[in-house]
Amino acid sequence: MKAWPLGYGRRVFEEIDSTLNEAARIAPTLAGPEWIMAYHQTAGRGRRGRVWKNPRGNFSSTLVLRPEGPPEQAALRSFVAALALFDAFVAVTGRADGLSLKWPNDVLLNGGKIAGILLESAGNGGGVTHLAVGIGVNLIAGPPEDILEQRATRPVSLLGETGLKIEPEDFLLELALSFDKYETQLRTYGFEPIRTAWLARAAKLGEVITARTATSETVGTFETVDADGNLVLNTAKGRVSIPAADVYF
Repeated sequence: MKAWPLGYGRRVFEEIDSTLNEAARIAPTLAGPEWIMAYHQTAGRGRRGRVWKNPRGNFSSTLVLRPEGPPEQAALRSFVAALALFDAFVAVTGRADGLSLKWPNDVLLNGGKIAGILLESAGNGGGVTHLAVGIGVNLIAGPPEDILEQRATRPVSLLGETGLKIEPEDFLLELALSFDKYETQLRTYGFEPIRTAWLARAAKLGEVITARTATSETVGTFETVDADGNLVLNTAKGRVSIPAADVYF
């Protein structure tokens, strides 16, 4: 049996409103990083406040951190979390075939979305006081189609794609161990090794993709992710650096 990573707390709930909500409640009292997992959420949410329904048996968790540095540095944890998820899937399945990472916050299996990451932070004007890294994984089933936005990547589940049924707490252990590894790497060596590892697993690198914000849509060849974590597209008007967007293939 693998040991839980040193220095990280762990709280597991049978039911809770949202692990992100719980993270906000307990963050001021924490002395160190804390994982929060729930078997069932009554008020889960996704990006931009979208309602998120996660069937029982799927994985819902949030890691609370007190990151050092400015907000843009804290935001790089989305790449840390993505790499940790990739490795956790490899650990529980024994293979990396079909896995890839979709900028900015998704993990794909056989081209379908199997996991998503949502960052929420709080600050005091001088920096980030705490960062919540919310993670949802379709271990047994994807979300209902009626809550998906138009053009969203099709959802898949680990059970549906591999036939493997993994318990949420078993997945949590592998995820926590992997996150600790990459978090240590980020703190020790900076973002460059994380960026390099992420790009090696990136979906559609070198292919034409679409990046859409609330006010614009950019089509171009996915060239790289820069030193700040921005998406870089080669478009008809030249290279464009995009800090935040929804990406469509």
